[in-house]
Amino acid sequence: MFHARLGVWRRLARCGAGAAAESRRFVSVAAHRSCSSHPSFGLLFDIDGVLVRGRTPIPAAKTCFQKLVDGAGRFRVPVVFVTNAGNCLRQAKAEELSHLLDVEVSADQVMLSHSPLRMFTQYHEKCVLVSGQGAVTEVARNLGFQKVVTIERLREAYPLLDVVDHHRRPRDQVEPAKDFPAIEAVILFGEPIRWETNLQLIVDLLLTHGRPGDPVTSLPYPHIPVLACNMDLMWMAEAKNPRFGHGTFLVCLEHIYQKVTGRELKYEALIGKPSLVTYNYAELLVRQQAEARGWTEPVVRLYAIGDNPMADIYGANLYNRYLQGALEAQLKGARLAEAQGAPPEAAGGPEALGRCLAECCVSVLVCTGVYGGGGGGGQRDLPQDPRQSVTERVFHGHRDFRFDPSLVEPALVARDVDEAVELVFGQEGWPLA
Repeated sequence: MFHARLGVWRRLARCGAGAAAESRRFVSVAAHRSCSSHPSFGLLFDIDGVLVRGRTPIPAAKTCFQKLVDGAGRFRVPVVFVTNAGNCLRQAKAEELSHLLDVEVSADQVMLSHSPLRMFTQYHEKCVLVSGQGAVTEVARNLGFQKVVTIERLREAYPLLDVVDHHRRPRDQVEPAKDFPAIEAVILFGEPIRWETNLQLIVDLLLTHGRPGDPVTSLPYPHIPVLACNMDLMWMAEAKNPRFGHGTFLVCLEHIYQKVTGRELKYEALIGKPSLVTYNYAELLVRQQAEARGWTEPVVRLYAIGDNPMADIYGANLYNRYLQGALEAQLKGARLAEAQGAPPEAAGGPEALGRCLAECCVSVLVCTGVYGGGGGGGQRDLPQDPRQSVTERVFHGHRDFRFDPSLVEPALVARDVDEAVELVFGQEGWPLA
């Protein structure tokens, strides 16, 4: 039994030691090896720029999803929608996708940028400020946060703090706020509407250790925890060129704080693509779908389809690299355990880890969004050398993510999501229709 498990670990570790290049090598040998009655792979779909442009579906998306469901409307393979959007509830996004794609999408198939915050239970009982737009209070409480304060409520308590817009300045004498709770953490869900108000009040909180009505007498550092979701510098809507995303707001916040204090703003957590925790959580949702359908074949390969090289491709390749490192460590541990005659659990294998690990995560770039999304219907002909044009771009990733050209190099490139899914199913040797 031990030697059989060791063989499995060796097979997993052979998935490679790189990111995109190793994913390409893996998928090149994956074709026609699917012999089970159940799929052993799952699909992770970005939404904006892949399936929709703003509120308008990309035509290839509807075509694709009609192939992905059977006659009963059930998905042929596990599917999770992984988006960096975060100003709504999962159920609302699922209903929106169901309407746009003409297929039944459940909330369990939707992963928003903030979804992993359910696991940050150490903050759920703290008084947190939430920044974003839409039903941010409902979103926060749905994630488990019990004491939620909005920017609007903070501004009402301290109206003298928000004075950039002269028309919003109080004209009468204002009494200081009484018994307003100290803010213990800041949760950044997504881009707000009034950037100047949010930037001012959040910086006030960081400078006063969560008590914005107090004068700044000394610089508290480290400041109160900041948890940010959605690092996209830009995203693709109906316009012919990308629009500012929440990552642009974060750039502003980081630079203002550093300019004022001379210190670097620190994040307790950065969530959403391309963070590892996002892909690990998405993999968990894929496995839960397979289990719910009674599929016994383990999901060992993930295909992440996106339009943004600096978020979707970088994140998928980063997770693939993480998988390779984790599996290689398990292999080394297994070899050591084997040499010492120890049981396989001592090697730190999947049984000991008690967590999800796929063989690899394959990045798939489509040309209907941030990459190649200019003009008309948001699609251009495939460039002769798309990988070179991606890696030569200015790095649009977040400050805290190191630029590595190999991480923005896609394993597969397709014109649109329909072609991407056709390519994946062909690689897997799995019937699409």
